[in-house]
Amino acid sequence: MVCMNDQVDVLVIGGGPAGLAAAIAACQKGFGVTVADGAAPPLDKTCGEGMMPESLAALETLGVAIAPGEGYRFRGVSFVQPCSAGFSAPPRAFRETSLACAADPLPRSTEVTADFPHGFGIGLRRPLLHEKLVVRAEQCGVQLLWKSPVTTLDASQGATVNGRKISARWIIGADGQGSRVRKWAGLEKTRSAAQRYANRRHYCVTPWSDFVEIYWSGLVQAYVTPIAAQEVCVVLIGDHRQEVDFDRALRQLPQLRERLLGAELASRERGAVTVSKSLHTVQRANVALIGDASGSVDAITGEGLRLAFRQAFALAEAMQAGNLASYQRRHRQLERRPMAMARLMLLLGRHPSLRTRVLDSFASKGELFAKLLAFHVGEATPAQFLSAGAALGWRLLATYA
Repeated sequence: MVCMNDQVDVLVIGGGPAGLAAAIAACQKGFGVTVADGAAPPLDKTCGEGMMPESLAALETLGVAIAPGEGYRFRGVSFVQPCSAGFSAPPRAFRETSLACAADPLPRSTEVTADFPHGFGIGLRRPLLHEKLVVRAEQCGVQLLWKSPVTTLDASQGATVNGRKISARWIIGADGQGSRVRKWAGLEKTRSAAQRYANRRHYCVTPWSDFVEIYWSGLVQAYVTPIAAQEVCVVLIGDHRQEVDFDRALRQLPQLRERLLGAELASRERGAVTVSKSLHTVQRANVALIGDASGSVDAITGEGLRLAFRQAFALAEAMQAGNLASYQRRHRQLERRPMAMARLMLLLGRHPSLRTRVLDSFASKGELFAKLLAFHVGEATPAQFLSAGAALGWRLLATYA
């Protein structure tokens, strides 16, 4: 344990996945690290609980293993929209896609799917992931101070942790969207910010798909992730709090409602605010921000963990080089792709007519959706993404001219 007025190489404020990843990555570079958090593990968060292949690769680099049988593997992503969701006169190709499902006892819908270019994703309860990161941090020699709130911070003199003064060469703020470290360090200025509302439930039901499914209806989306052999995670996301009421939303999503009919809840309902935020600066002097404290993307992208893990590696390299300015540059690069995807997903979510046209084009030409997913998981270049976008644009013009 650290003692009064102790000096450490790195002090991480916040012990969630982002903070623990930063601590582990710093230890891998030879730093001595202490993590302080006012709560106690395991920590939970309202999220979709699905990790894309790139997130799993980052976990492997951190030395965190997910054993066979833990969580639930999924092979890609599926977009699903009820036939009556947000339009009155569907185009010809969309009608044909919908009518092809007429023999299905479930309410009719259009669905487009794409496999990941390589590998698989895993749905895993957030507390279980947190426990794994805690164990790995302990293995690396990280000092973990739980139930130890940080009450003051001075970059030159250190932080007051549970009444004790700890000085550090580097201080990392990993204390979430409402970060006090961000405020203390004078890093509050934002480039852009927008918020939506989320609500999560776990249902005891056999997963019906080996894809993460995103259901669209009106202005609400339902993000469904298989997380165990008899359990799925369902997160509703919308611009207004009333839109993420489960009773109201499921009435607009008849196919999902039928899937969940009679299923028991496996957890209490949990709500949150999901924020897309980009900061002007994520470091000052010897203080750096990571994870949601450093900005965030809308939850519908499923990019929060991947982004935090990659930031952890970049920050560890910057500290090793003794120059946090390189972290600032890398942080800006890392957020570009998920921010672009967030803008696209929000555009589709807020414009049902446009969404219908886009899904119709995806249903008619599946490789367009596959290219979108490849870009989303980091296996397509921006040029390839723009090429797919141009092809989609031409299809929309040809269909609706």
